[in-house]
Amino acid sequence: MNRRQFLITTAAAVTSGCASMDDGNNSRLLRVGRVINAGPVANYAADGVYDAFGDLGFFVISKEGKLTVLSSICTHRYCKLKAEPDHSFYCKCHGSTFDPGGNVTAGPARRALPVLSATVNERQELIVTVPGS
Repeated sequence: MNRRQFLITTAAAVTSGCASMDDGNNSRLLRVGRVINAGPVANYAADGVYDAFGDLGFFVISKEGKLTVLSSICTHRYCKLKAEPDHSFYCKCHGSTFDPGGNVTAGPARRALPVLSATVNERQELIVTVPGS
């Protein structure tokens, strides 16, 4: 399967909005992740944290030409994080902080921010998959 077929298949799955899972006792509905086009890779040329998609669940971090996509949701109680000028992340709900790599620098959070799946399509656009909740 080439990249184009993968993206089309993924988009079709996301369009359905949910998937069924049978745990042996009953069926539950689980939300499928969302695929978001974060725009041209050229938009992230300068090193730094890009928070334009924070409300959609992720930050784009550019460092030395490499892009990393981190969840913008705190791993403690799932509050939205704020990107700080020093490129760290702060949770206003309970005070957790994370370094630019997503590692916990102050609790109560204990787990690092998840790195999200991201690819660059044939048009040089950053395509990010944000997990469902």
